[in-house]
Amino acid sequence: MVAETVQNLEQVLDALEEAARDDPQLSVGDIQAAIGTRAFGPFLLIPGLVILTPLGGIPGLPTFCALVVLLIAVQFAMGRQSLWLPQPFLKRSVEGSKVVSATRFARPIARRVDYVIRPRLQALTGRWTSRAIALVCLLLALVMPPLELLPLAAALPAAAITAFGLALIARDGICALIALGFTAAAAYAVLVALR
Repeated sequence: MVAETVQNLEQVLDALEEAARDDPQLSVGDIQAAIGTRAFGPFLLIPGLVILTPLGGIPGLPTFCALVVLLIAVQFAMGRQSLWLPQPFLKRSVEGSKVVSATRFARPIARRVDYVIRPRLQALTGRWTSRAIALVCLLLALVMPPLELLPLAAALPAAAITAFGLALIARDGICALIALGFTAAAAYAVLVALR
């Protein structure tokens, strides 16, 4: 699937499932090959989405996903045109069957989400606002590892990152506003955790 044609969540899931079916171990490099190096939206969406599926319960996976988001968000905020990930990250993998199960679990939700997302309020996902989104995702990635220690708390920043990724894919400013709501909820969770 060509990265520029990815315009909704179900297309991202299709690319992931297709790549996972071809290999018993799906690496981050395989995902990058399936999605493309110029697709920052899907690469913000996928780590967030992984944490929201049953895979998010694997110890250490939310922290790894946060590191991936951190690397992506820094490059996106700096205005890079293509995504670079270090070899150790590209080699990290998960069982292909688990990815297929997770994509099948997420597919009914994806259909509902895709029904409502569409290009609107595109100024909120333009060139400069996209960089601001990347900075917010960077902050969300920084708070995710400590929140992993609390049951389901990492889901709040993951939901925000997922919504920001969707906003960038579909050029949907309403989705970006929803992501800001999740960001506020994540910030509140961090403040509660620090007390």
